[in-house]
Amino acid sequence: MSGSNEVAVIVGGGPGVSASCARLFAAEGMQVAIAARTPSKGVLAQLREECDVRPFECDATDPGSVDRLFSAVESEFGTPSLVVHNIDGRTRGIFRKSITEADPELAKATLMNSAFSAFIVGQRAAQAMLARDLPESGQRGTILFTNASAAFKGYPRSGAFAIASHGKAGLAQSMARELGPEGIHVVHCPIDAAIGNTREDGKRAHWLAGEATDDNMADPARIAETYLHLHRQHRSTWTFEAVMRPWVENW
Repeated sequence: MSGSNEVAVIVGGGPGVSASCARLFAAEGMQVAIAARTPSKGVLAQLREECDVRPFECDATDPGSVDRLFSAVESEFGTPSLVVHNIDGRTRGIFRKSITEADPELAKATLMNSAFSAFIVGQRAAQAMLARDLPESGQRGTILFTNASAAFKGYPRSGAFAIASHGKAGLAQSMARELGPEGIHVVHCPIDAAIGNTREDGKRAHWLAGEATDDNMADPARIAETYLHLHRQHRSTWTFEAVMRPWVENW
């Protein structure tokens, strides 16, 4: 699918993968909507000024809020052909907590923000795409789910994130099997790495892993390029699972 007149929706507005996707998709000629609980935050205002990306308010754990987001996007731009769910779900309060000390409410919030919100967004995206006439290409659209290596491995001191990530992986697999024959490409995208976001000084860093050195962290701009490639794949060779990791990652 080409970028001209396409509509992309990115759910989860942050300075890393989401912002990089927004910039690239806009540069490729797409109308881009990016959704966050606080659409006025700095990175989204910057995206709007730099590349005419449109911020929308959305609580992705609330079905009504997600429905309002898609209705507004469809009214303003048209039916999306590319939807990216890019919400991790973790907070620092649940990060690296043992099963005996993890706060159950934070574990629940992690599940809601990640797997449950992915279900709501995926459902609404599928409804919008299925309502379109099937184009000559046979491809109605693409739904991408960002995930982590916890989709495959339940790490120690990471029970809440393991639940959320495994759930998101299962959702993506089920949707891919169901929607592929309907012309919707669903892709599960686990990123097995720290993601080094670019700071004001131009260096890339992660809040816990430190500063990127010799491409040892995932570059969000390169992740965005991979997402665009997945969206443009021909249906005869659709990828379902695209695992991304740096060349030095121990896996």
